[in-house]
Amino acid sequence: MSFDVAIVGGSFAGLSAALQLARARRRVAVFDTGLRRNRFAAASHGFLAQDGRPPGEIAAQAREQLLRYPTVQWIDAAVSGIAGEADAFEVQAGGRTWPARRVVLATGVSDGLPSIPGLQERWGRHVFHCPYCHGYELGQGRIGVIAVGPVSLHQALLLPEWGRVTFLLNGAFQPGEDDLRELSARGVAVEAAPILAIEGEARVVLESGCAEDFAGLFVASRTEPASPVAQQMGCALDESPLGRCVRTGPMKDTSVPGVFACGDLARAAGNVALAVGDGAMAGAAVHRSLMFGLG
Repeated sequence: MSFDVAIVGGSFAGLSAALQLARARRRVAVFDTGLRRNRFAAASHGFLAQDGRPPGEIAAQAREQLLRYPTVQWIDAAVSGIAGEADAFEVQAGGRTWPARRVVLATGVSDGLPSIPGLQERWGRHVFHCPYCHGYELGQGRIGVIAVGPVSLHQALLLPEWGRVTFLLNGAFQPGEDDLRELSARGVAVEAAPILAIEGEARVVLESGCAEDFAGLFVASRTEPASPVAQQMGCALDESPLGRCVRTGPMKDTSVPGVFACGDLARAAGNVALAVGDGAMAGAAVHRSLMFGLG
């Protein structure tokens, strides 16, 4: 079967893009492996009318609604490569080749975390990256910010809105005099001792022998595209303080004609609400390109 659009990634951005195209009665294939970026989180926050709901439930309901449209096919397979050009792409997945006129990349990103024993296991539950998604639930308790570099200074200065903050330098960042004045003005304590491990829910054990308990911890992860497909296709990437993302124009078009990108893959930082908005824009833009051409 030939498709109008192949969407690589069936999380929030991909689902949103597919919905716009399905409602335009276009033939859509969604390729997905089921590994959402926020699968570690128990609840999604800040998403209008869905606040506090498990993200897996939101995605499952969205998929159910999408598949009511007869022009949509869901393919449980990873895309290994995409060849061809606009109007004649060939998507390799599940041992088969699927023709498509357009491609939407919505693969999301993977989070690179510092090598601290106990941190990875608490990611999304007691260790977070987005205060707007998880800060409120900490009840204005003690918050630890684990430094990974200069970007962590911004995080430490932002978080006092949600609780009493300690900036854990961990040998990754040394604030200057101006930085220290800003931190002090925001009421942020600074701890220079390296981190030995994280235990319990959010207990930070320091090499000094001390341990500090927090309501939650924040760390700026280093993001990379979760799939190599964008790079393989030659899509231009942008480097941000938080990692690499696919460069897109206002209509979510990439540097490769006929290829669009949306969601966390195509922005420096994001959340569910932004992913859904990006997907809606990408879906509408792809539909218009099918009607009126590229460029």
